[in-house]
Amino acid sequence: MKEFDEALFKTKVDNVFVKLFTAIMFGDLKEVDHFINDDVYNKYNSYIKELDSKNERQMYDELNVKSTTVLSREKLADKEIVKVELISRYMDYIIDKDTGDYKRGINDHRIEKKYILTFEKRLDAKNVGIVRKCPNCGASMDINKTGVCEYCKTVYKLEDYDYILTSIE
Repeated sequence: MKEFDEALFKTKVDNVFVKLFTAIMFGDLKEVDHFINDDVYNKYNSYIKELDSKNERQMYDELNVKSTTVLSREKLADKEIVKVELISRYMDYIIDKDTGDYKRGINDHRIEKKYILTFEKRLDAKNVGIVRKCPNCGASMDINKTGVCEYCKTVYKLEDYDYILTSIE
């Protein structure tokens, strides 16, 4: 297994966090599905459906990551678990989906929130370089985009290759 690069890992964490919260704002998790496990997907998909049922949209304006700190790394028999503290700043409010009118929340200043994120990587994960290839047809893939091959529509399962988000508190 490749040596753990903490700076690169923290960049990945920040990227996944911002992509997840952006996907929540757009009400569609397909752009982050390959970065998260089923539990995280179901948690936020349920939240999006709840908002949809009320004709609401979650907004995270001026979203950024203030700091990311690796709290722990643990190797088990079959996987490595990395816990991270992430401090983010953003405006957190709800709008009406049709009119865009403010309904509730904080939309006049950014707030700071702390999250504990857990990432897991299988110890038998395939080692791949920065260029990702479709496991089906071999085409180059931009996994930061959707994780779906634009040619053959195969889903690139990041859990076979890298860390995925398994919990966010």
